[in-house]
Amino acid sequence: MTETLVVKPLLETVLGRRQQRLPIWIMRQAGRYLPEYRELRARAGSFLELCYNPELAAEVTLQPLRRFDLDAAILFSDILVIPDGLGQEVRFEAGEGPILVPVTSDTVSALDPQGALEKVGPIIETVRRVRAGLGPEKTLIGFCGSPWTVATYMIGGRGSSDQAASRVFALTQPEAFARLIDILVEASIGYLAAQLRAGADVVQLFESWALNLDEVAFRNWVIEPNRRIVEGLRKLIPGAPVIGFPRGAAGNLPAYAKATGVNVLGLDYATPLGFAAELPAGLGVQGNLDPLRLLAGGEQMDNRVREIVAGFRDRPHIFNLGHGIVPETPIGHVERLIAVARGA
Repeated sequence: MTETLVVKPLLETVLGRRQQRLPIWIMRQAGRYLPEYRELRARAGSFLELCYNPELAAEVTLQPLRRFDLDAAILFSDILVIPDGLGQEVRFEAGEGPILVPVTSDTVSALDPQGALEKVGPIIETVRRVRAGLGPEKTLIGFCGSPWTVATYMIGGRGSSDQAASRVFALTQPEAFARLIDILVEASIGYLAAQLRAGADVVQLFESWALNLDEVAFRNWVIEPNRRIVEGLRKLIPGAPVIGFPRGAAGNLPAYAKATGVNVLGLDYATPLGFAAELPAGLGVQGNLDPLRLLAGGEQMDNRVREIVAGFRDRPHIFNLGHGIVPETPIGHVERLIAVARGA
């Protein structure tokens, strides 16, 4: 009897093989726009408790694939589990988001990378459970926050529109900042390797705050730490597939792609489609519909979806948003998005 080979379209695309069937997933696809998520979240305790509960986190991860014909599940977790595991106090306040006790030059040395890997043990168990419950043709995406982005929360104590506290810290206390980045690189490599060993097919680096940096800072604080993570991960997991998403990188995108060696480059919605011509030939791209176009729906969304699909026809492409789906998005608009993208 001949064994049927199962193809994972999204993973194949990450590996550089453009697919006839356009692969699709949606950033923040497991979240507040789904009533089943809101119901589970209401009884789960704190947000971090949900992240560390393998049974509930696996259920949340799988919820969107029960509704939509998506090609991948992405692990339900948060980029701040690493600071939490390192020993920094992290909490999530309703209406405010994450709140952290800021690290200082004096407290950086107390952060414990090994403790972080122990703390995320339940999240690795979530990966195993999701893999077991996921169809064989579906790709499982793991992730972590990139060091610069995570550091902005650790130093600033919360999200920021300009990351001023972290930028000043890096410029005025370069040794302490370099030590913090080293710790985050080490912890991230171990965390991503554990996800891949537990069943993830590909991992994504979320550099959510790559904007607001000049080219020198971008090279030192974004490109170099991401390059080190990819290199270190592939020493542990040869050929590990990686998607890099440096949101707001703009003209720094080609340098990021070339230096880091990511398989696929995530593009935010402000990136012109024609800019892909500046990227290395054959590099896969992911994106990049504006989430508010999805929220608004209608003919404008349909037209933009078709433009994006056409704009990336010459290279491997994973359709996605250019940032996370917003909670107010109607479910019917998501269904329409998938239908239009696949029919374009």
